[in-house]
Amino acid sequence: MISVLSVLCTICVLLATIPVLAGLYQYLLVGFSVLATHLEHVTPNYPRISILVPAWNEDAVVGVTIDRLMKLSYPADRLRVYVIDDASTDQTPEIVIAKSKQYPDRVIHIRRVAGGEGKAHTLNYGLNILWRSEWTEAILIMDADVIYTQDSLAKMSRHLSDPDVGAVTAYIKEGSAKPNLVQRYVGFEYITATGASRRAQNVLGFLACLSGGAQLHSRENLLAIGGKIFSNTLAEDTFTTFRTQLRGRKAIFEPNAIVYAEEPDDLDGLWKQRLRWARGNVQITRVFRRLWFNRDVHPAMGSFSMGILWFSIFLMPVFQILAAVSLITLYFLNPPLAWTLFSGFWILAAVVYVIVTGASFVVDPESGRRTWVEGLMFPGVISLGIIVYSLYPPLFTPFLAIIPDDDTIVGTSLRVFIYAWIALGMAVSWSAKQLEIHGGKLGKWLAPYVLQVGGYGPFLCAVTFASYIKELLGAEMKWDKTVKTGKVA
Repeated sequence: MISVLSVLCTICVLLATIPVLAGLYQYLLVGFSVLATHLEHVTPNYPRISILVPAWNEDAVVGVTIDRLMKLSYPADRLRVYVIDDASTDQTPEIVIAKSKQYPDRVIHIRRVAGGEGKAHTLNYGLNILWRSEWTEAILIMDADVIYTQDSLAKMSRHLSDPDVGAVTAYIKEGSAKPNLVQRYVGFEYITATGASRRAQNVLGFLACLSGGAQLHSRENLLAIGGKIFSNTLAEDTFTTFRTQLRGRKAIFEPNAIVYAEEPDDLDGLWKQRLRWARGNVQITRVFRRLWFNRDVHPAMGSFSMGILWFSIFLMPVFQILAAVSLITLYFLNPPLAWTLFSGFWILAAVVYVIVTGASFVVDPESGRRTWVEGLMFPGVISLGIIVYSLYPPLFTPFLAIIPDDDTIVGTSLRVFIYAWIALGMAVSWSAKQLEIHGGKLGKWLAPYVLQVGGYGPFLCAVTFASYIKELLGAEMKWDKTVKTGKVA
């Protein structure tokens, strides 16, 4: 019985290495992305583009966004901006109306009187208007705060010269002029989650998600998937991405089309945003359950690579909790085996951490310069200490000498704590958010330090775990709007 339990625990610890190895796999593929740019299939292409900007109380950002869109390096007579005002109660209508007068026939204000239903419903209101004429040849869906660099749209639209391409997305970067700690963490995260991973997906021939703030669709593509954005999910952008590819068209990531967005500047706002995304991924996983690891459904989307990359993120909290419980169990059953698995896991994590962190600064040097400290601190102080110890144990010899032996209560407790940390980090990072919300001024001051201890990576895992619970409880699919203040430089 003990031997069987030891085997099961060993398997659970090994499962926790899957997300680590998946991260390494993606970064190894990034090097081949220069051979998968799709540029050999494109020509300069300037379709008539209608830009849909859903706006609910966006007076702090919408005016600047419109001005920047009007300055894009794109033929003026082939670009129209439709701002779908979702029953805003601030100065959004007045600002957009003024811009429509400033840019006649190029900026159109559309007022949706009954609003508040979420982004998908707002976009569909605009799409219903666009389909009434044949002018629109492509649709750019974006957010009201997103700032496009001057040549970004032209770089995206050229891919639509290939009729096999249905949608193109850009590289969204955190663009706050003076980012705080949370925004700098997001900035580094976007290097790995967007800049690197989507390059790897280009190599593999699929795209997991079109960025919600930068997705360009051909008219034919949107009509082929129903002519509307799916509103029965919190991940409408991912749903659209999947439908595009399952219908036979390609979805492309254009890394040289760079756009900037303002991300949440506190943990509460970030939690709400990411919980919405994570719940959407739970819904996607369920809706497309026949797709996973099934090439008969789609050769690329149903591939082993797609399945591994998707579930390594989706199930990461489960893997980490199982690994922690298994290591603690093995500690009491077979201490040498527990230590071997523990040290092996962290040595592997250390090697991959060094490779991924170093390569991230090469993938996006600009963001890397702004966020290098957060890149180094991404796993959290305690995890970073374990990583350093795994790479060079002699560095910790003076500290280990004062730790009690395992046959004492203190020694046993310390060993259990270290084995449990792979899961405890999520709880500590989650507590940082709780401190920020409920701890008053002291809590707001302490929250960043607690996050640094627990780690930003574990914080994202905690969000994913919370999404399981929300979906199991059938919680309301509430659209928590991210507050924008116009910080993008």
